[in-house]
Amino acid sequence: MDSHDNTYSCYTIGLTGGIASGKSAVSQMFADLGCDIIDADIIAREVVEVGSTGLNGLVAAFGETILTEGKQLDRLSLRKIVFNNSKKLTLLNSILHPLIQQKIINKAKLVNNNYCIIVIPLLCEADSYQWLDRILVVDVLPEVQLQRLMQRDSISRELADKMMQSQCSRRQRLALADDVINNEQSLLDLKKHVETLNCLYKQFKSK
Repeated sequence: MDSHDNTYSCYTIGLTGGIASGKSAVSQMFADLGCDIIDADIIAREVVEVGSTGLNGLVAAFGETILTEGKQLDRLSLRKIVFNNSKKLTLLNSILHPLIQQKIINKAKLVNNNYCIIVIPLLCEADSYQWLDRILVVDVLPEVQLQRLMQRDSISRELADKMMQSQCSRRQRLALADDVINNEQSLLDLKKHVETLNCLYKQFKSK
């Protein structure tokens, strides 16, 4: 991965993987070891809080029908608008992604440890994270992923298939990876793998 500029104080590692692959479990294990975790999903909610630039931008683009009575973002209404409409989805992403990425960058600048984990579920689908130093992919076989997704969300196989197909392929994700964690084994095996990577990452020099 391309190096970022010297305004960062730590080595940045992007953690990604397909839906239901186990990213949350892995990031929690890193957190338990004292690693700083920056989660793009959490930040995505922060940038559309009431009164935010992000929410104001969405209202300007899609109208006030995307708001609840309390003037908060109605995610279901917005999802219906952009679902199966690539132009509107592109517009949505053009409004929110720069805000999300800037907040990630700001948080990374405050990290005091040698490295931080930045959880970015759709990293493979984005082209704006070349500044990350390293990519860690949580990997499972598609069939395992499918079964876990159906069980986790209590959904049909058909819907789970569609959700998986909306993301980039396993091959595409692995092509980006500097490191891969296979999450088809026990939690103990997963923890050992995370501990090994933690030891490796601690050796990387802060910027």
